[in-house]
Amino acid sequence: MSSTVSIQQNLSPLLSLGTLCKSLAISGLVLFLFYTFLFNPPNNYQPSDLLSTIKQKWPINIPPTTNNIIPPTTNINHIVFGIVGSMNTWKYKNSYSAAWWQPNITRGYLFLDRAPTPEFQPWPSNFPPFRVNEDVSKLRAFPRMVRPMQVRIVRTIMELFRQGDKNVRWYVMADDDTVLFVDNLVGVLAKYNHSKYYYIGSNSECVKSNFDFSFDMAFGGAGYALSYPLVEALAAKLDACIERYPYLYVSDFMLHSCLADLGVPLTHHKGFHQIDLVNDISGLLSAHPQFPFLSLHHIDTVDPIFPSMNRSEAINHLMKAAKADQSRLLQQTICYHRPTNWSFSISWGYSTYIYENIIPRSILWRPLETFRPWARNARPPLYMFNTRWLSNNGCEAPHVFFLDSIGRSDEGDQIVTTYIRKSARGLPPCSFTGNHSADPITKIQVFSPATTRMEAGGRDCCDIVNMGRSNNITEVKYRACMKDEVIA
Repeated sequence: MSSTVSIQQNLSPLLSLGTLCKSLAISGLVLFLFYTFLFNPPNNYQPSDLLSTIKQKWPINIPPTTNNIIPPTTNINHIVFGIVGSMNTWKYKNSYSAAWWQPNITRGYLFLDRAPTPEFQPWPSNFPPFRVNEDVSKLRAFPRMVRPMQVRIVRTIMELFRQGDKNVRWYVMADDDTVLFVDNLVGVLAKYNHSKYYYIGSNSECVKSNFDFSFDMAFGGAGYALSYPLVEALAAKLDACIERYPYLYVSDFMLHSCLADLGVPLTHHKGFHQIDLVNDISGLLSAHPQFPFLSLHHIDTVDPIFPSMNRSEAINHLMKAAKADQSRLLQQTICYHRPTNWSFSISWGYSTYIYENIIPRSILWRPLETFRPWARNARPPLYMFNTRWLSNNGCEAPHVFFLDSIGRSDEGDQIVTTYIRKSARGLPPCSFTGNHSADPITKIQVFSPATTRMEAGGRDCCDIVNMGRSNNITEVKYRACMKDEVIA
């Protein structure tokens, strides 16, 4: 008996060692099979499917919730527009709203200071449906308000919210002399999270205007966008904010102040245009920054944007290009013709410039200063962007062509925009580059793809495919830029 016990005691370490080795062997086999299964898949297996393979073999049960549903991309149905107007001026400005408003597609309201006069009854269907603003004299702060009219304007946001439209993601506010480019607005707003607080807009083109109010304030004439949850929060506190700031005399600054008190800063986005400018703004529109063109304001304070047209006709002419391809509207494309040493600067749907010289993009991106600032007493710096002075030098002054017509190529796959000369340049040719005069050119046709839209912040490249060999018409064809394409 004692010998048996002694033998078992002597064998016990060996038995334990054997059990351990057996466990290690089994574990090693399992790991080997696991490794072989995951990291030596069939030949058609893609590494990116690794996570899905694991989920198929070892599914994780996630209870279905609304958070797992991907909401649809923001579209025109998610936006409500609030247009602020006055019955005294509506008769002069209604054509601007009619130019962009799309009955039964866009939704929103025109807010007036009083009911429409008989001349607008019945209310035309091509206008936004109207509402009459609430009487601000009922507010406790009314006796202390510096400018009740401005309070009416800022309270329009709250009144717009109270209309109770459903499935709203964004409220876009603008004036009745503002033209909006809705397709581009939809594309821009779709890039933002509408469930967060957002206040999106841009400041003035002029330094003094921003200095007088704020460099971080959206100018309402240019238009701005507010996300639904932000408007919901603002509507509950707006009157209290007005009570707090009755001495503010500009609605845009009232809104900026109230939103700042809520902790919401401005999200700057280029493309909204206040146009605190006077005279001829063609230089600005011909060198638009590489951002979608979203709005145009103060149309009545500048020259008609197309020569030989009145302001309303000029806006409707621009809208023809907007309807054809809003993504490219006013987007600047630059290309060169080396045999003649010419530079072409094309503002799609608006203008084309020919320079009898090879001029770098860094210069052509700067607008020609055909305009002046809003304030006559402004001192430099005048603008929030760099400009170029006009020149009488034949090597620096462009030949200017404006949009004449829009059509399709015979095959239908190209949009053809045609630009005609504004007037004779009246300068000698640029002798520095070989006296190749562009004076004979009377028309420029630009071919762009009809089915491919330009991505926000993207660019096109172009080639000169016909240099006026027939009928003094030059043809330019847009194409995708090649990798690492440069001027040289």
